[in-house]
Amino acid sequence: MEFLPWIIIGVIVLLVIIAGIYLWSTYNGLVTLGVRVDEAWSDITVQLKRRADLIPNLIETVKGYATHEKGVFEAVTQARAETLQAKSPGEASVAESHMQSALKGVFAVAEAYPQLQASQNFLQLQGELVDTEDKIQASRRFYNGGVRELNTKIKIFPNTLFVRGLGFTEREFFEVADAASIAEPPRVQF
Repeated sequence: MEFLPWIIIGVIVLLVIIAGIYLWSTYNGLVTLGVRVDEAWSDITVQLKRRADLIPNLIETVKGYATHEKGVFEAVTQARAETLQAKSPGEASVAESHMQSALKGVFAVAEAYPQLQASQNFLQLQGELVDTEDKIQASRRFYNGGVRELNTKIKIFPNTLFVRGLGFTEREFFEVADAASIAEPPRVQF
């Protein structure tokens, strides 16, 4: 009977140690996932900026052949500005939908000008744009995978009981309203 209080104390200490290890592990896992999601978002913004930097050159090249297509150029310029101003995945999603529509307009105009289609500068810009679109899609998949992992870890029981108190919140996915518009990068068949 003398050992009973020591056994109870030992069990309590063991449970506290196990709970501490669980909390420590969960916290560090969430921090790691949060950093991974932040890094993935940074990759997306780099690729969106790269594409935005290609747009003025593309517009100038197409303008040289189709100066009367003012509406198309204004739409692309507006979509570019929207993309550069987007601060959150939600804002970027809306901007991405507008950008895809605007780019389709530019390529539709380009199809009407055989000389433009043969322009080495246009072909190079188109190739760079397609490459960038592929990178945006890959970055988007990586980001959304990280968000899925982080959100799942936040939502599972018993984590859901305490992680919000530690400052962890769910993140937004980077989705596009018109999924068909990004199903594949803009392509022009010449």
